[in-house]
Amino acid sequence: MASFNRSDDLRGACFAGADLQGARFVESDLSGVVMRGVEIRDGDIDAPWLSTLRVNGVDVAPYVEAELDKRFPGRELRRASTPEGLREAWSALERTWSATVARAALLPAGSVDLSVDGEWSFAQTLRHLILATNTWLGRAVLDVAQPFHPLGLADTGAAEEGRDAGLVVTGTPPYEEVLKARADHVAMVREYIGTVTVESLQVARKNPHAPQYLETTLSCLHVILEEEWEHHRYAVRDLDSLVRRSASASS
Repeated sequence: MASFNRSDDLRGACFAGADLQGARFVESDLSGVVMRGVEIRDGDIDAPWLSTLRVNGVDVAPYVEAELDKRFPGRELRRASTPEGLREAWSALERTWSATVARAALLPAGSVDLSVDGEWSFAQTLRHLILATNTWLGRAVLDVAQPFHPLGLADTGAAEEGRDAGLVVTGTPPYEEVLKARADHVAMVREYIGTVTVESLQVARKNPHAPQYLETTLSCLHVILEEEWEHHRYAVRDLDSLVRRSASASS
């Protein structure tokens, strides 16, 4: 099977009559892609930064967003802009994640460390959210010089700094440790949001990945909320697969 990676420049390529059945595009830039007369039965598109997506001339992005808000009550609060709204948004997230963690606990032992289709496991997803909190609250908002927890997980960016400092755990850490660290970071965000004011939300902060660009406290909190909801969606998707896999194995 042919494989293309970051070193292959396929911009402007033309696929005419090509058979792409079963092809998989991971972390690829498909901006501006045009498809004409294509067969896309059973296609599966996951685009967390969906802005405009036209299917047969209809922009389906608003429908997708509305459906996700229905599936995940509280998600519609992720763009809250007032202290009260942000507190409500975070409370909704806590309730949602609490229920999902409880659901994961009902799966067979070791399921939280299983990958589905090469994606992060449930435990790894929680570890990534620890990293997101450290990056956008610890570094960007609180301006902590070294905010990274050893269990934080990512493959680029802030994680590289932690890895260089010997702070990133390798291998598969005990799930109980992941849950404890995750709970501490959830509480960290809750406590901070509990103190924000209208004025503090507008304070300028350095973008943690590109310090030459400025964010606001509010935009940093919005990134955290977006990360939480998107990775919750991924986690639920993969938990559904693990449940089906478990049911199939026991039948």
